[in-house]
Amino acid sequence: MANPKEKTPMCLVNELARFNRIQPQYKLLNERGPAHAKIFTVQLTLGEQVWEAEGTSIKKAQHSTAAKALSESVLPRPAPRSPKADVNSNPGSITPTVELNGLAMKRGEPAIYRPLDPKPMPNYRANYNFRGMINQRYHYPVPKIFYVQLSVGSREFIGEGRTRQAARHNAAMKALQALRNEPIPERPPQSPEEKTEVQEGTDASKSEISLVYEIALKRNLSVNFEVLKESGPPHMKSFLTRVTVGEFAAEGEGNSKKLSKKRAALTILQDLKKLPFIPTVEKPKTHYKKRTKTILKTAPDYGQGMNPISRLAQIQQAKKEKEPEYQLLSERGMPRRREFVMQVKVNNEVATGTGPNKKVAKRNAAEAMLLQLGYKASTVPQSPSEMDNKGWNGQKASFTEATSNTQKGLLHLSPDVYQEMEASRNGSPSSTSPTATMARELLLNGQAPQSPTADGSVPMKGKNMACGVSVQPAQQLDYLAHIQGFQVQYSDAQSGKENVTYLTLSPVQMTFHGTGSTLQASHDQAALSALKQLSEQGLDPIDGPIKVQ
Repeated sequence: MANPKEKTPMCLVNELARFNRIQPQYKLLNERGPAHAKIFTVQLTLGEQVWEAEGTSIKKAQHSTAAKALSESVLPRPAPRSPKADVNSNPGSITPTVELNGLAMKRGEPAIYRPLDPKPMPNYRANYNFRGMINQRYHYPVPKIFYVQLSVGSREFIGEGRTRQAARHNAAMKALQALRNEPIPERPPQSPEEKTEVQEGTDASKSEISLVYEIALKRNLSVNFEVLKESGPPHMKSFLTRVTVGEFAAEGEGNSKKLSKKRAALTILQDLKKLPFIPTVEKPKTHYKKRTKTILKTAPDYGQGMNPISRLAQIQQAKKEKEPEYQLLSERGMPRRREFVMQVKVNNEVATGTGPNKKVAKRNAAEAMLLQLGYKASTVPQSPSEMDNKGWNGQKASFTEATSNTQKGLLHLSPDVYQEMEASRNGSPSSTSPTATMARELLLNGQAPQSPTADGSVPMKGKNMACGVSVQPAQQLDYLAHIQGFQVQYSDAQSGKENVTYLTLSPVQMTFHGTGSTLQASHDQAALSALKQLSEQGLDPIDGPIKVQ
């Protein structure tokens, strides 16, 4: 219902039933529909009349039935009650004191309430002489009446009531009746001195110590609090504090340092408020121009120790130009030995880079673009995690010494690589390069093929390939280099506890690397990478020199 005080149909039916001295009876007749949308039918019996109605709940059905009964019933109805008239009621539920405070603020005249002493009441029991305890029940206490004096500007009003708050409301009602229809006076403009005094005097939210510091700051005076004396027993200490503000000084005493400091500040405030008024001068606002950043990021040697990708991006941001755009051009190689080609575009400049994964290819492309733009090469060493030093099972490949029970020729090959090489050997060869054929045979069988170019009498570091002994990849590569007429050069370095080997084939300009716990293991891994690459492409690369990192 819109009005919560309005009576419901069931309440009105109950009043009608009481007036006619009958009992209303509600009865649930039917219930239908699904569980989430029930429909209830309720019957109301009032005397000899019966009504039925439906609703989505039992309570709503009862109200509908009661409303129907009120509109159709022929029973006599009680007379409506007149609303109670409250003389002191205020429309809008606003008390007289609140309304008077608003009116006083508009007029600029504060409303001040002062309690008055109650008037002497006559002694009603003076002429009575009751005897016995039984008559004491009739001696009622005399009601106490409170009086309040209200001052609004130059006018005064007296209010009375059973409580002090009721007396305030009564005085406020009298003031409202007198001031409501009067025009609001115009307030004269306030001088700066009066305004400052009012602000300093009426600021109740600030302590005396804060006000002392504010006045001293405005007048550029120094403030100093000093405890002069401490006396009395431990449970009743007394402190004497002196405050000095410029040439003024005052003292305060209290049972704590805080209280004595506060009383000293309160004393010196009286002297500080007597000082002449200082006009405030508004300083003109100065606008400072933002200085542009003078960090030079266009020098050729800027950021040599940074990652090339971040270095190129920062240089473009410093130039306020478009950021570099990277694009993957192609992927080539076997599934486990991929080579990615990444292209970077900066304005009208284009550069490419290759690598065993997209991250390294992107880095090489950024480095190539930096060199193309005239910057010096980066000096950041490549981390071992970015090197392609993982085997077919995702772990670092380490070549240890072969044992007697190691299977010949299949020591370092994964199953999928072996199947691809076996299929390429049995099927139609896609490349007629003799180097690729020999490298494939060395990887699969560990022995050289019977070709007219191979000299079968040439030993491979003193070991016969036809024997059933396992041959290391470094020995296989040396044998292939001797047959095909190219040179193998190893360059070793130490990275922590691991050995890093860089293998170079000349004059074909092919570079490989390998890592291992021993020097022989790192040589073998680099040689294995070279044999795998030679088995795929041979010594006749199509796209120029190949560099595998």
